[in-house]
Amino acid sequence: MNLLYSNDRAGEYPRSWYAATANPPPQRSALDGEVRADVCIVGAGYTGLSAALHLAEAGRRVVVLEAHRAGFGASGRNGGQLIMGQRKEQDEIEALMGRADADRLWELAEDALNLTKNLIARHEIDCDLKPGVGVAGFTAKETKEMHGYADFLQERYGRGGIEKLDRDTMGALCPSPLYHGGILDEHSAHLHPLNYVLGLARAAEAAGAIIYEGTEVLDLREGGPVVLRSAGGTVTADHVILACNGYLGRLAPKVAARVMPINNFIVATEPLGDDAAQVLSRDVAMADTKFVVNYFRLSRDKRLLWGGGETYGYRFPSDIAALVRKPMTEIFPHLRDIRIDYAWGGTLAITMRRMPYLARVGPNILSASGYSGHGVGTATHAGQLMAQAIAGETDGFDAMASIPSLPFPGGPALRSPLLVLAMSWYALRDRLGV
Repeated sequence: MNLLYSNDRAGEYPRSWYAATANPPPQRSALDGEVRADVCIVGAGYTGLSAALHLAEAGRRVVVLEAHRAGFGASGRNGGQLIMGQRKEQDEIEALMGRADADRLWELAEDALNLTKNLIARHEIDCDLKPGVGVAGFTAKETKEMHGYADFLQERYGRGGIEKLDRDTMGALCPSPLYHGGILDEHSAHLHPLNYVLGLARAAEAAGAIIYEGTEVLDLREGGPVVLRSAGGTVTADHVILACNGYLGRLAPKVAARVMPINNFIVATEPLGDDAAQVLSRDVAMADTKFVVNYFRLSRDKRLLWGGGETYGYRFPSDIAALVRKPMTEIFPHLRDIRIDYAWGGTLAITMRRMPYLARVGPNILSASGYSGHGVGTATHAGQLMAQAIAGETDGFDAMASIPSLPFPGGPALRSPLLVLAMSWYALRDRLGV
């Protein structure tokens, strides 16, 4: 199954609130003929466009090949949360890799947060960037653990700006009867993800990168140089960056063994007006501690943007709104009859350890993917790290590539059925409150 075309129309953004409120340029031309480049990038999401921007600014001849439109994939569909840290918490990373490596990964995560904000400011990207991302817990135990983690970050890294929320302050911020407490990080942020990625595309082109849309890479022949073939032409390049995430397909079997595509879903309600305060009293983004996580925020026109629900096949369900409405109304029962104006799905990618997978696929081929729901900042940063690695500055890339990775059991053929079993178990634990 080719996930590029399984759930979407070729060359069209999904019918999402993001697409309805974005202003993309006319579709760019497809690759036609033979092109020579210093670097060819496959995929025009955060990773690929950040890499293209940084490489072009350094004077490289850069070509980006995108099967659909810039920002078509997870980069233009996600929850829009720019979150501190790595996907795993620092104490978990320390147990896995040791303190020195964990400290280095924290530094890189802070770099990712700052890089994203700086790119938005420097290139004047209008993407509704706002501060504040919180995490809500369901029990006193979870709340205590989150407060302890906030103290740990303050003591270990001097990381302030994290507000500890008890039941009363959580209720004042997010009046759900189920949430017990949590944290709110003012340095994390949320944004309009499609407008952000479209801004990266404009910045990369202004720096000299060339983006071809409607250009699926059908074949990649390793060597010095690498040759990439599409239906309309070929690109011969000294270096290649694979920035496909959940849409990698068969281009790199080594990566596919460790990075698995999954689907996630978001709805946008009708505008809530003054009733928006019954969901969030401040313009921040939230997530919670369920394994099948709920994440939500308000749009600029006061709609509730809610992500949640789970499916285990690669095809989107026929009624996304009904799927997502269920967890939304568990958290906010008063929204049971609210109208849903937009409902969409997207394909992201996860790894076994839920940490990104950066790798050298070949001597002159780099890959970054598997952001596991933590991609807005991490993917942007991964693009910069690969651009630096091509220039010979490999420290950051090598640090991220050193994260121990595991192949999915059974390889690409069996990883999906095994994921169904695992996710079903964790979903059951969520429902039972275990």
